Amino acid sequence: MNKKKIGTLVVSLLLLNFLVLAVRWIDHRINYIITDAVFVETDYLSNVGFSRVGGKVIQLYKKEGDEVKANEEIGKIEETDYRVQLEAINSKIESLKSQRSQLESQLSRVEKETDLNIQIQDLSEKEISKRIESLEAQIIQLNSQIELSKKDLERFKNLAEKGLAPVRKFEEVKTNLDVLLSQKMSLEKSIAELRVSKEKAVKSKEYAKAQEGILEEISAQISAVSKQIQALEKEREDLLNQINYTVLKSPYDGIVAKKYVSIGDIVKAGQPVYAIVKNDSFYIKVLLEETKLKGLRVGNRAFIRLDAYPDVLFEGVVESINIASAAKFALVPRDISAGEFTKLAQRIPVKIKITKGDKFLLRVGLGGEIEIEKKR
Repeated sequence: MNKKKIGTLVVSLLLLNFLVLAVRWIDHRINYIITDAVFVETDYLSNVGFSRVGGKVIQLYKKEGDEVKANEEIGKIEETDYRVQLEAINSKIESLKSQRSQLESQLSRVEKETDLNIQIQDLSEKEISKRIESLEAQIIQLNSQIELSKKDLERFKNLAEKGLAPVRKFEEVKTNLDVLLSQKMSLEKSIAELRVSKEKAVKSKEYAKAQEGILEEISAQISAVSKQIQALEKEREDLLNQINYTVLKSPYDGIVAKKYVSIGDIVKAGQPVYAIVKNDSFYIKVLLEETKLKGLRVGNRAFIRLDAYPDVLFEGVVESINIASAAKFALVPRDISAGEFTKLAQRIPVKIKITKGDKFLLRVGLGGEIEIEKKR
């Protein structure tokens, strides 16, 4: 009898314990969304390669699993060819600068000579013109005197022939006329010589002005050389950038997830060399069945256990709920327009931000299980 009572008591306790566990399990299922479609993901998994340049890899400073810092050098390719091109461009630039300097000196010299010649010729021409005007004025006066002297000579000639005036007076008038004519001839000769000098001055001035064409030509040459220098300087700047690109740097703090090449390999511009995951960029991606969306809200708390670390509990919150199912973005979406399809539970991507837990344990692609609190 006692045994029956003990057995009954044990069974009752077991049933009660089972009932409590069942109630708890049901309550947990009612208040939590549970799924194992869980993956560790990151938005910062970058394939890093050499920008704009390619060549032989001569240094790789990191291996898979190594930590990297932002802007840290992690690789290098051969830069000798770029250095040779740079030296050639520098040599061309220096040669052109020397050529430009010579042209500028020539331009300065010709400008000074031309300006001086024009000023001198302008001055000489003006002085000659003034001198000619003065001599012509003197000739006009002489012509008046000559006319008077001729009349006097005619008058004294008639008087002398009649004996009314002395012959000596006639001779004086004749001598005075000869002097006046001689002065006029001298002045006319001087005017002729001055006009020849003036023509020479005009021709010299024209020559000086012709030098201005030479000045324009030299200026055009200087401009052309300057443009060549400017183009080569831009080319040099671009080449210096390319030399800088022969050093590969990490875009951010992170961990090397993959090394694609080895030292000695020939790589092209943009070809991946490393895959780097940014620190603190991990999150949990959940592909949640459409039948479990009830009670899911942004901000809900979540508890995650990963298969790799079953004894470690991670906590998080719902950060976003995708507006479309995962199937909508498949490479070959289903065509349901004909109405022929097999009904499947669609999955909605949900992003969980990790708030607690050792993030250094996380690796992209790890799977596990998640429990998300419901909001009613």
